[in-house]
This record gives sequence, C-alpha cells and structure tokens, in this order.
Amino acid sequence: MSGPVSVTGFADEIARDAEEQIAGLQSAGVSHIEVRVVNGTNVLDLTDDEAGIFRRQLDTAGIAVSCIGPPIGKVQIRADLEAHFGRFQVALRRADQFGCRLVRLFSFYHEGEDPAAVRDLVVAQLQRMTGAAADAGITLVHENERDIYGDTPERCLDLLATVDDPHLQAAFDPANFVVCGVAIRAAWEILSERVSYFHIKDAIADTGRVVPAGLGDGDVETILQAALAGGFSGYLSVEPHLKEDDPDYGGGGVERFILATRALRAILHRLGADETSE
Repeated sequence: MSGPVSVTGFADEIARDAEEQIAGLQSAGVSHIEVRVVNGTNVLDLTDDEAGIFRRQLDTAGIAVSCIGPPIGKVQIRADLEAHFGRFQVALRRADQFGCRLVRLFSFYHEGEDPAAVRDLVVAQLQRMTGAAADAGITLVHENERDIYGDTPERCLDLLATVDDPHLQAAFDPANFVVCGVAIRAAWEILSERVSYFHIKDAIADTGRVVPAGLGDGDVETILQAALAGGFSGYLSVEPHLKEDDPDYGGGGVERFILATRALRAILHRLGADETSE
C-alpha cells in the first residue's frame, strides 16, 4: 500500500512576486512549494536576507518547502565545473534555510558530443555532489530533461546505479520524456525503484504542446497508479508549463496553476489516493 502524497508546485509559474505566489498557492489549496524563482530572482541568487524574508512569509502562510529547484547541472559539462560546484553548495545552504531536505538537479548538457563521451565526467560530478549532499543530510532528485545526459531512462538509471547512493534519487517528469520521444511506460519500468519525487506535467508527443495531467501522452494516471500500487509516498510537484495564450488551457498564472492542480487531483481522486497537506 502507498502512503499519503502531498501536492506541491513551482509557484513562480503563478507570479513573479513572492506574495502573489503565496496567494496563488492558497487559492489552489496547495500548502507546499518547490522554490525556484522568487521576486524574479533565482533561488541561488537570493541573498541570505532575502531567503530569510521569503521563508518567514511562507511560514506565516503555513506553506512548507518540499524541494529547492535550482538549475544545478543545467550547464555544459565542459563548463567551469568548480565554479558550478560552488553554486551547488549554495543550493545545499538554501535547503537548510528553507527547512527542506530535497534539492533538484540535472545531469549536464553535452552540446556537440556523444553522451558516451561525457559519461564518466558526468558521473564524477554527480558522485561529488551526492557526497556533499549526504554529508549535509540532503537528498538530490535528478530530473530527466531534454538534451542533458540523463534524458533517457537508460542513462538516468546508469547514473543512479553507478553513483548508488540513497542521497541521489530520480524525479520523474512524464512530459520531459514525451518530448524526448521516450515510451513512458517503459521509462517507468526502468526507473520505478529509484523514483522518490514527481514533476507533474503532460505533453502531446506529435506537437510538444504541454497540457494538464492526463490530457497528453505522458500516461500520468497509469504511472501514478503504478507508483501508488508500489508503495510510493511523497511529493507530486505541479509544474504547469501551460502557455498563457493556449486556447484551451491558457489564462493568467493563477488560473493555469489551478487548472493544472485540479487535473492532478482529479487523477488522485479516481485512484483513491490519500492526499495530505503535511
């Protein structure tokens, strides 16, 4: 049996302003946030004072932080990796400042090079970051993203199995696999035992159009059903990515976030999932 699941999300898709992000989460009935951009500033570029102010705003509103969502690993693998590791250390500090134990990351772009040519370098960087995260008591969740090393389930598993540390897990994003031409159910079979976090968005394979959960080719309901049956308990992070001018799913940031959240909750209701605000 699965444990309870908690709905969280990227509130910077609601609004730029911190107070409007909080108000939008409250309108959607969501009591967690994945912190990525606050007042137009990436979470890594906030000052410690700014991070503290936002933490107090969230605490006052009764909103907890599920995960820090910086662009760690979303740089070229031939970039200055020492400088990038310094950015990563800021992410670990932000997790402490916001009272959460999860940090999202990626596995590096490799423009102009075959994935196999950069594999060992990518592994080395993830091993180093995972070691630092373990020392800090933080778990990293790797998001599959187009054009990074881990954009296929096989390469995601390669990274997770090679690092082989419980402080590195998978964040499963169905829409990102769809736009990479990956067979979703096969991806789930490959990664299911390593998934501890979900990004909830869906997409149509033929066009790449992002749609609410369950309305695309991401098999979101099937995947969540399998996850729950397998005992999954954790965060489902709403990342709408719906276009403002979409004729069916557009509108303002709050409207799009609520639409995306309702689509997810309709799936959870059909599956008889136990949603908690804790």
